[in-house]
Amino acid sequence: MQRYIWAIAGWSAIAIYGCTTNGNTNTAKENERPFPVTELVEKDTLLQHHYVASLQAVRNVEIRARVNGFLEKIYVDEGQEVKKGQLLFSINDEEYRALLAEANANLSSAVAEAKAAEVELRRVKMLVEKKVIARTEQEVAEAKLAAVHARVDEARSAAASAAMKLGYTNIRAPFDGVIDRIPLKTGSLVEDGALLTTVSDINEVYAYFNVSETEYLEYKKSKKGPDNKAVSLILADGSPYNHAGKVETVEGEFESSTGAIAFRARFPNPQKLLKHGASGNVQLENSVEDALIIPQKAVFEMQDKNYVFVVDSSNRIAMRSFTPGSRLHYSYIVKNGLQPGERIVCEGTQSLRDGMRIEPVAIPLDSLLKM
Repeated sequence: MQRYIWAIAGWSAIAIYGCTTNGNTNTAKENERPFPVTELVEKDTLLQHHYVASLQAVRNVEIRARVNGFLEKIYVDEGQEVKKGQLLFSINDEEYRALLAEANANLSSAVAEAKAAEVELRRVKMLVEKKVIARTEQEVAEAKLAAVHARVDEARSAAASAAMKLGYTNIRAPFDGVIDRIPLKTGSLVEDGALLTTVSDINEVYAYFNVSETEYLEYKKSKKGPDNKAVSLILADGSPYNHAGKVETVEGEFESSTGAIAFRARFPNPQKLLKHGASGNVQLENSVEDALIIPQKAVFEMQDKNYVFVVDSSNRIAMRSFTPGSRLHYSYIVKNGLQPGERIVCEGTQSLRDGMRIEPVAIPLDSLLKM
């Protein structure tokens, strides 16, 4: 009887152990929650960088007075389009006409003196040849004629200067462009060098923007590289500009304080929409070969480091830090820390813990990058 009791007890213990083992197995399987997982692959991609740009007219010239006087007439208005050579302003020219008349009179007088000196020289030469007077008289006459010729040159220069100043009383447009602010009004006293207005040629505009050293090297090493100079412009209201631009040049050195280098792009402006002094955002594209890309949703930060959950062959996850390179709209380019072919959890990382086992649900990487 005692042996029978012990046998029952033994079989009961085995049955209880078996139930417990099966229960733990089922519980473990129930804890393996499904999570989206993607496999990392290398692929060629386009990087888009945005930079704040300052827009400037291809030609933007200050129009300044070259002579003193009263502003007699203004022929244009602010914002008006003008043509090369068009009359913009006139300064009262009475004083300069008088100066020109005086200079011309002095020139005529000097020319007359020169003619008289030439006649006198010929007379002296004749008398010297006849030995009526000494040769020294001829030398004196030649010296007088040279002095008179010098006065003629001086008078001619003064007349030319007076004519030039008279011409400065009419101010004309140096090229086709648009008139800016006109600070003075008709009747104002204008001094030499006073600003009258600014003329901007905005048929094309320059966009200046600063690029970091890392992105500059990325641009230079790009498969398209400097040969692909096309850039696009986003206007201040967020709308895209209809015309593409081209990178024309890059400055020769980096700014020591910012570590950036300035690019200059040129944009056509047929509708005159862009103005001198406006701003916008330039979008520069670079191509990168064999880039390892991970979706942004897969990344989480801890103590200023970036991590992902890597899934091993037994579907167990492990935290892995990595170094990101360039950032795209919805993803990162991996600089180091991850390898092609590895699987990572691409969403829901906040509910995961290191060492957990999950049920992976395969998601194509391309579909994640388009989100």
